[in-house]
Amino acid sequence: MLRKFIIVLTMLTLPNTLLAGWSSSAPEAWEIWEDNNPSNTTPINHGTWDRLLKKYVRQDQNGLNRFAYGKVSAADKAALNTYLGQLSQIEITDRARPVQLAYWINLYNALTVKVILDNYPVKSIRDIDTSGLFSNGPWGSELITVEGADLALDDIEHAILRPIWKDPRIHYAVNCASVGCPNLHNQAFTAKNTNKLMDKLARDYINSPRGLSVKNGKITVSKIYKWFTYDFGNSEAAVLNHLAKYANAERKAAIKQIGRISNSAYDWSLNE
Repeated sequence: MLRKFIIVLTMLTLPNTLLAGWSSSAPEAWEIWEDNNPSNTTPINHGTWDRLLKKYVRQDQNGLNRFAYGKVSAADKAALNTYLGQLSQIEITDRARPVQLAYWINLYNALTVKVILDNYPVKSIRDIDTSGLFSNGPWGSELITVEGADLALDDIEHAILRPIWKDPRIHYAVNCASVGCPNLHNQAFTAKNTNKLMDKLARDYINSPRGLSVKNGKITVSKIYKWFTYDFGNSEAAVLNHLAKYANAERKAAIKQIGRISNSAYDWSLNE
């Protein structure tokens, strides 16, 4: 319980404490999930989730992937519940790291979609206040049990994915059902495609106004880079270097010429 309290407390204070400068704290791993079996590369069937994504995710004219929550059939809601139930029965600590990574990303995204569907219609995921006192959003609510452990979205992102993989591209893979978030991809992650998809999603986001915009000689970035600066190198310069790695020629030139970030922004509107 203490570990979960620390995670929730940290997330509650992030937007206020980090705006003063470009640094944040390292996430702490939940040790039991560090176990893995390199020899067990048996794939997990994410076919149901892949089918739902292909059916309900559509990209708008601005490059934003939107999920048609209001059109999801009762049968597909049931299929999503069955899929999540199947994931909960897997002994994921007995799988190889690439299999685990795809598992946790898909689990996070599928649970997020389920939370929205269970509370739809809603204007923003932050309106789903199910995490307890002082909460804005469902991230602290325990939603699924895996290997006897009750897990919340915060656990998956901040106690498993971020600290164990230490890969900033995690932020482009997990989706918070918001316009300001990197795209919810219309394809399930697998052990084989995760690395390629994370690179694609990083490029898509950084080359969109939601990730990085330049106006009147000033750079505005997503608040993701403020909230989780540690994951991107823990300095403004490191964030700019990360952005330049995936930026197109125009944005890369602007980053080099301007050399500093003036503002950060985020749109919590539902990605429907």
